[in-house]
Amino acid sequence: MLLPSWLVIPLGMILIGVACNRVLSADNLRWFNRLQRPRWLTVERWIPLIWTVVFIGVGWSAVLIWDQDPGSPNSWVLLGYYLVLELVTLSYTPIMCRLESLRAGTLIGATGWLLAILLAIAIQPRSTLATLLLLPYLIWSPIGTYTTWSMIQLNPDDA
Repeated sequence: MLLPSWLVIPLGMILIGVACNRVLSADNLRWFNRLQRPRWLTVERWIPLIWTVVFIGVGWSAVLIWDQDPGSPNSWVLLGYYLVLELVTLSYTPIMCRLESLRAGTLIGATGWLLAILLAIAIQPRSTLATLLLLPYLIWSPIGTYTTWSMIQLNPDDA
């Protein structure tokens, strides 16, 4: 008996998230933590919670799309697209911190947002609710990307 998609997809997302965080070192995080932030960035302590809500929406969206036609070639392609979106999104911190490059972070953030827009367009004919569940990503991702871009101005040596 196969496990239900509402369990497999979120569990897979969590395992990928844990694996991506394993590649970060204490030195990578020290670099990021010493950077100046924009004065208007007052929600930094809430960012992990915000991304948790964002990923719950993305995961639920993936479950809805998968459950419409489980196992079909189109569902596999879309599920693969969700996977690519998650990998790009989760690569933001490890790549930016390993390269010590805010430009790399800005590029990754912008790429994730563009991928999310294209995903929303692709799934909209299949499910309005699945599309709406991507809204937290579509709203928050450009805020994070803009924040990273703003940090370049404050930390030019770390651009």
